[in-house]
Amino acid sequence: MAAAKTPQGATGIKGNGRTRGSLRSVGRALHFPVSGPARGIRKATHAHGAGESGLGKLIELHGVNGAGDVMITVALASTVFFSVPTDEARGRVALYLAITMAPFTVLAPVIGPLLDRLPHGRRAAMAGAMLARALLALVLSGAVVTGSLELYPAALGVLVSSKAYGVVRSAVVPRLLPPKFSLVKANSRVTLGGLLATGIAAPIGAGLQALGPRWPLYGAFVIFVAGTFLSFTLPPKVDSAKGEDVALLAADEKHLHGPHRQPVKRPGLRTVGIAVTHALGANAALRWLSGFLTFFLAFLLREHPLTGESAAVSLGIVAVSAGVGNALGTAVGAGLRSRAPEIIIVTVLAVVLGTAITAAIFFGAFLVAVLTAVTGFTLALAKLSLDALIQRDVPEQVRTSAFARSETMLQMAWVFGGAVGIVMPLNGTLGLAVAAAVIATGWLTTVKGLLGSARHGGTPRTRVA
Repeated sequence: MAAAKTPQGATGIKGNGRTRGSLRSVGRALHFPVSGPARGIRKATHAHGAGESGLGKLIELHGVNGAGDVMITVALASTVFFSVPTDEARGRVALYLAITMAPFTVLAPVIGPLLDRLPHGRRAAMAGAMLARALLALVLSGAVVTGSLELYPAALGVLVSSKAYGVVRSAVVPRLLPPKFSLVKANSRVTLGGLLATGIAAPIGAGLQALGPRWPLYGAFVIFVAGTFLSFTLPPKVDSAKGEDVALLAADEKHLHGPHRQPVKRPGLRTVGIAVTHALGANAALRWLSGFLTFFLAFLLREHPLTGESAAVSLGIVAVSAGVGNALGTAVGAGLRSRAPEIIIVTVLAVVLGTAITAAIFFGAFLVAVLTAVTGFTLALAKLSLDALIQRDVPEQVRTSAFARSETMLQMAWVFGGAVGIVMPLNGTLGLAVAAAVIATGWLTTVKGLLGSARHGGTPRTRVA
């Protein structure tokens, strides 16, 4: 009897082992759609030393930031923009801009200097910006249903928190450079990570919106809570201010300061030599154009959609064109390896100017899409070239502060462009002519200085304090 039972017991054990093995295989198969892409993303973001330096974690955090922001954008666009007639929508967005962006223009100049005074709290600042947006997303989830006025102060909080995160992120990148990594390459990776996450999250947000106006905001809440915790996974060195100083960007002897000069009581973003100053001016013109096109085309295409398309599809085509152009510009910028950044800025500004003039004269659906794609492309290339100039011309001890302050200025340029876009008459030719005039002004006022800097090989670092 004992001999007969032994094989049966052995068979049972083997059967249980096979069952457990089958269950593990099924579990791996079910888990792979999540774990497989996650491992692929982690491998891509941590390549070439980015994992060891901490840059990979920042890329992932920036992706989370972009995904959360697009969820809130989908919810607010559906509430403030698409849910009412065009005239009323324009009034609502104008009110939104007045209540949110006007205070932001006052707060924006404070963000950079404030972060300069709190260099040891960068991880906490990024986590705070994430947590604030998570809580405000819950506030907005109620406001989008009831239409209460709390929608506007909550939206202001989201806007300020988002821009504050952007300023801190710009200041953090120099601290996380892998060996033999340029700032241009690092910033391009971070930007591409954000663009990819935004592209993935946008259709998910649209799907959640179909379930109800609250659902994208619930999604944003979950994403930003995750971002809050991810912020603290960045290396502690991002909080270190060792060797750093506040950026005083000066072009003349009066404003210079350093070890052998008297300290300046109120350092500000003046100049860091002619190259960085004019590159910043050119980038501000492009950011203005981006903000202008965002709001102007939103209303223009709602009232006059692209031929044969609905307003929503028309806006989608324009948004995708801008996103693809931005991604291509980021990829090309990383491949140029910081070569002749002044020439790149002058060239891309001339290209977008020519495109804007052509689109204004021969206004049509195709040229509008081309203009948004070219704007996204040139915006990315010009920003990466500005990064290269800051890395080249600004001493390391003030580079972090310079990035934070320049980013604040660019955010303000976008705000002003959006404000002009909202008040412009809905005339395509007129609107794009105004846009071309602004770009022409930016190009004419910066081209001489940038070309002069390119001929002389840049500005000496001794001119920066």
